[in-house]
Amino acid sequence: MNSEQIIASLKERVATDEAAGKVLTDPADLERYGVDWTRIYEPSPLAVVLPKTTEQVQALVRFANEHRIALVPSGGRTGLSAGAVAANGEVVVAFDNMNRILDFSASDRLVHCQAGVVTEQLQSFAGENHLYYPVDFASAGSSQLGGNLSTNAGGIKVIRYGMSRDWVAGLKVVTGKGDILELNKDLEKNNTGYDLRHLFIGAEGTLGFITEVTMKLTRQPDNLTVLVLGLNDLGNTMDVLKTFQSGLDLTAYEFFSHQAMEYVLAHGQVSAPFATEAPYYALLEFEATSDQVLDNAMGLFGECMENGWVLDGVISQSETQARNLWQLREGISESIAPRTPYKNDISVVVSRVPEFLQEIDAVVTRHYPDFEIIWFGHIGDGNLHLNILKPEDMAKADFFEKCQQVNKWVFEIVEKYQGSVSAEHGVGMTKKPYLQYTRSDAEIAYLKGIKQVFDPNGIINPGKIFDS
Repeated sequence: MNSEQIIASLKERVATDEAAGKVLTDPADLERYGVDWTRIYEPSPLAVVLPKTTEQVQALVRFANEHRIALVPSGGRTGLSAGAVAANGEVVVAFDNMNRILDFSASDRLVHCQAGVVTEQLQSFAGENHLYYPVDFASAGSSQLGGNLSTNAGGIKVIRYGMSRDWVAGLKVVTGKGDILELNKDLEKNNTGYDLRHLFIGAEGTLGFITEVTMKLTRQPDNLTVLVLGLNDLGNTMDVLKTFQSGLDLTAYEFFSHQAMEYVLAHGQVSAPFATEAPYYALLEFEATSDQVLDNAMGLFGECMENGWVLDGVISQSETQARNLWQLREGISESIAPRTPYKNDISVVVSRVPEFLQEIDAVVTRHYPDFEIIWFGHIGDGNLHLNILKPEDMAKADFFEKCQQVNKWVFEIVEKYQGSVSAEHGVGMTKKPYLQYTRSDAEIAYLKGIKQVFDPNGIINPGKIFDS
């Protein structure tokens, strides 16, 4: 089939049902839907399909199998590993129009949604029903549930609430063979063999399409309070974490360097938390459910000061101040974006974070002293974000070429510490050459075998995670 025939057939497949889907071919739409936040690969999709129902997705997959047409899933396109990039004439299947909340059970604390529901939309719905969806990150206003689950997104609350997979009661998927599967049927207990939900969660859309999800909700937190501390040394992050966890149940424990905070402050939307300058900062969040809890928190703060781990600190006195303190951490990615950062999303066990970070920092600085390094991350769960800023006088192509060498050094250290080359953003295309630093040859062979079972013709998001 030629391109015109394929596009005409795609339109037929989504013209069914009362809610007809759309097929887009305008160059601006192809560029918009063919990329994610990486911006490393040039988008080049054949077309973009926006289905409205699971059955339309099934029809697309069956058509694609018949004619060996590659399909690329697209959610909110906020990924950082090129997992949703269509650079080789693929057909993008975007879920923007599958964005309805379908059902809600207050007694079960379950909400049934289409995969295109935006994270913030679910959070707002939960709040309106006096409940809470705790998975949260900077892209909550645009990321979609299907994409979140496909990368098992984590974010800022993992230390208390876990990853996206921990909140999934059930999934409806269309496999790469074109079968519709309803996985787990929203049951809390269901020990009847393999739990296929967890194959699709984190699979980056390589096994099929997540079309509907049932998410768990929980109680709303009570009086979330934020404490920002200036740390004397990177190693003190673990001392402070251990101390506060001995007396409080933290909902978040983040860190960022002074250089990172300077970029946020330069935007002028928030001010420095206190006058004392520190090399690193920790942001803690907890539920201040009583005066006793607050007194306990201040006692732990005092203990950290006495031990010389903390130079200064501030505690939020209102929701507005808590949001402003969070902006010191959440505003980093946006504030450094104009500097074309090279990003790496890596993890180790929590106790080894300081030495791990220092070793990477030393290697990069030794080889590229003109590179500015910005560190921040979810240090409470061992997840670090390494950002290297492009020198202003260096061409983008030259910078990314040098960063390929940085990758090798960084991932050799990751392997040494038995960490992960991708903590929460997936493998996609950018981490694909480095998968062996985290996964053994035997594991990769099993991953490929699973892919073959669900997608025997290799049409679903080909070239992501590994080459077939």
